[in-house]
Amino acid sequence: MVGDRNLQYLAVLALMMAPRVYGSAEFTPCKNNFTTQQQIGLGDKAKAQVYKTMPVLPDSSPVTRYIQQLGDRLTAVAPGRKWPYNFHVVDVAEINAFALPGGSIFVNLGTIQAAATEAQLAGVMAHEISHVVLQHSVCNAEKQQRVGLFAGLGQLAAGVLLGDAAGAVVSEGIGMTAGLSFLKMSRGAERQADLEGVGIAYDAGYDPHGLPQFFETIEQKYGAGGAQFLSDHPNPGNRTEYVDKEIASYPPKEYLPTSAAFRQVKAEVAGMHAYTAKEVSSGIWKTQAPNQTVSSGVNQVLGARAGTVTPDLNTGGAWRTLRGDGFTMEIPGNWKVYGTQTSQMVGPSGGIARSPDGGAGNVVYGMLTDRYQPRAGVTGPAAVDALIGEISGDNPGFSAGAPRAIGVAGAAGQSVECRNPQANGGRGEQDWVVAFQRPDGSLRYFVFVAPTPDFARLKPAFQQMLKSLRLPAPAR
Repeated sequence: MVGDRNLQYLAVLALMMAPRVYGSAEFTPCKNNFTTQQQIGLGDKAKAQVYKTMPVLPDSSPVTRYIQQLGDRLTAVAPGRKWPYNFHVVDVAEINAFALPGGSIFVNLGTIQAAATEAQLAGVMAHEISHVVLQHSVCNAEKQQRVGLFAGLGQLAAGVLLGDAAGAVVSEGIGMTAGLSFLKMSRGAERQADLEGVGIAYDAGYDPHGLPQFFETIEQKYGAGGAQFLSDHPNPGNRTEYVDKEIASYPPKEYLPTSAAFRQVKAEVAGMHAYTAKEVSSGIWKTQAPNQTVSSGVNQVLGARAGTVTPDLNTGGAWRTLRGDGFTMEIPGNWKVYGTQTSQMVGPSGGIARSPDGGAGNVVYGMLTDRYQPRAGVTGPAAVDALIGEISGDNPGFSAGAPRAIGVAGAAGQSVECRNPQANGGRGEQDWVVAFQRPDGSLRYFVFVAPTPDFARLKPAFQQMLKSLRLPAPAR
């Protein structure tokens, strides 16, 4: 009998590990060089940052226990590697959810409050589980290592220049947890997670239509892209259409009804206070925990971050020298500098979106510089094409012209004009990329950035900055 039970267990386990035999979606984890333990370690560090910067309900909360039970049901049928999945609830009103490398998944209280059915909530969680299965955030982190600051350039959200602290926080999206910008997904990754996620929900017994229904619900409430979830999880286009087409290929079956446990949790969360983005930014949750959130232990209210202001585009007056790794450049004296000698962002007051810890987030007006390591033997225009390709593949609407030769103070480089009409809430973004090959084969690149309507005004300053650039003489 024991042997029979073992055989049955192995048969069930093999079935769970096997690839889905129905539907058209067949995805494999994105290629990366992180080991399993490295991914789990990266996730653990990010998890600690979440607890430090956001109000998280304790694991003893009835809401958290329900989310853990629902998560366990979904991960039991998730394909691929069996990560150490764990589930948590963030006491924040904005509709959002995010998954860390290695299997930690956080669901905002606002998401639970907004879900009309258990299938909708299961669909959102299955979508996040799919990001872990497909290792999307790890590949994002690896891309940032290769490309540097430029990797996040096309992800600027509409809220960056809203003019208040809440807008600045929402503009960061998942970046409310400082340093976790690698969780911001591309449209391609979103499509994969949609299609994989509905399969996981289906296998767990839930109506897979719950996921597209939830997206439609929040779009109706906030408008396309208006919710934080839609900012962090950009719509790949025709989301409902391609998801419904995938679901139509599944064998018909009877789905699980909404459970009594879900109804109990909905009644529980209806009376709970969820912090707004502005309240999270202020740090008030560290001293006022109406839902007994987990504190970071720093029992002090952080100073409310000043709102972003209209950028000062006046570049007159004295200039000063910016010193970096192997270069110098003259910049407007009233511009601020962030970063290290290797990776730097410079811009006017109000031109760089700040992260919640007060540091720099993304360049909206100004210049960023970093290094990029192309594959061995890739040089000149081909190396610049590779750099641009790393960005354009993840950012629909981002387009680039052909590299053209440029010379600065005896140094030969490549110049590329790039545009993204979808950035900055539809105002557009213009990026002028100039790159130079270093002796070690890497590229030192400079990106001059501004919203499309303002680029022409700053272009003379950008040209003057580039003209002042000094690089080490090439080895003879």
